Amino acid sequence: MPTVLRTPDGRFANLPGFPYQPHYVQVGDTRMHYVDQGQGQTILCLHGEPTWCYLYRKMIPDLSSEHRVVAPDLIGFGRSDKYAYQSDYSFQMHVDKLTAFIQLMDLRDITLVCQDWGGLIGLRVAAENQEQFARLVIMNTWLPTGDDPPSQAFMKWRDFAARQPDMPVGFVMQRTLVGGSTVDAAVIAAYEAPFPDASYKSGAAQFPLLVPITPDDPGSDGMRRTRQAMAQWTGPVQILFSDSDPITAGGDRFFRKLMPAASSQPEITIHGASHFLQEDSGEEIAGHILDFIKRTPI
Repeated sequence: MPTVLRTPDGRFANLPGFPYQPHYVQVGDTRMHYVDQGQGQTILCLHGEPTWCYLYRKMIPDLSSEHRVVAPDLIGFGRSDKYAYQSDYSFQMHVDKLTAFIQLMDLRDITLVCQDWGGLIGLRVAAENQEQFARLVIMNTWLPTGDDPPSQAFMKWRDFAARQPDMPVGFVMQRTLVGGSTVDAAVIAAYEAPFPDASYKSGAAQFPLLVPITPDDPGSDGMRRTRQAMAQWTGPVQILFSDSDPITAGGDRFFRKLMPAASSQPEITIHGASHFLQEDSGEEIAGHILDFIKRTPI
């Protein structure tokens, strides 16, 4: 059986801008944490690497004023349990855990909001469970199959992550966010909170290595099937990419070309935001999502 670690609750005390009570659901051998705010149609917010649902704190108040917001932490991140060894993390494991979470929570008519690995995992889960998803909001992510060469920016990030015996999460966030070194130290500490030491970071260390970069990598076939499903998607799709993300630059054009359904929604770019656009421009993005939901009633 895999060794499972659990971050002490005290690490999450008094986080700035994050007053939300924790909720948990047991998913197999791991406990999965989520924020659950508001009532009405469900907005499922999925984070990426190396963040957790804290990334959505600027969006939750506005979104939950009109709808129910469910923001889980992926296994290995946030307040969710963490496997101790990188070998216990796989693309399929993450897909299976999220699928089970949605089923256990009985989430329906979902508006998926996804970014980074939240897109790779979330869009694949949506493709395989289309009856439970009503809308898609796609932000700063991609669907890599390994058939095309990965970007130089991604390979630099992958190589950096692979060399780190103890991934410097705070440093990564400071280097990535628009504010850089001026970002509040307490906010950077909140992103570091899930990881008391390097033993808790196996999931964060493994994620860059799980991105398919050759056609026969694990996950490549799943991404191809996801692309096929997205090309045939008939529900509402809103694409929201930032203008200053070297990792996913051009992804907005890729998704608009892939998904004819996206053509019925306005082309929106989040200006002055980098990879973690939820941190850089969360309130603006929440407004666009609320408008999108109003335009596309179920």
